[in-house]
Amino acid sequence: MSRPTPAPGQRTSVMDAIAQSDTLSGMLSMHQTSTAYLNALKTLLPPDLWAQIKAGPIDENNWCLLAAHNSAAAKLRQLLPGIGAHLRSKGHPVQNIRIKVMSR
Repeated sequence: MSRPTPAPGQRTSVMDAIAQSDTLSGMLSMHQTSTAYLNALKTLLPPDLWAQIKAGPIDENNWCLLAAHNSAAAKLRQLLPGIGAHLRSKGHPVQNIRIKVMSR
């Protein structure tokens, strides 16, 4: 898809630049979807655990949750069946959820 490019010397906002790039707009869409999945879990997870996780990469049916440390990852792994069921009940088509520990 061809999109207009700004004239030389014309400024473009970051959001305009993202909108003009198929690759960047796709990445933004994936980030927004991953964040929506994470936000759907806010009422499901204990506040202490909620503070230890971040939304990770996503593709068609797979999502990754990022945990701050091994104990948070272990707890998330225990909760995975409920997390997946909760997301699907909210209309999110997640089939597989991976848990990864964030590197420092």
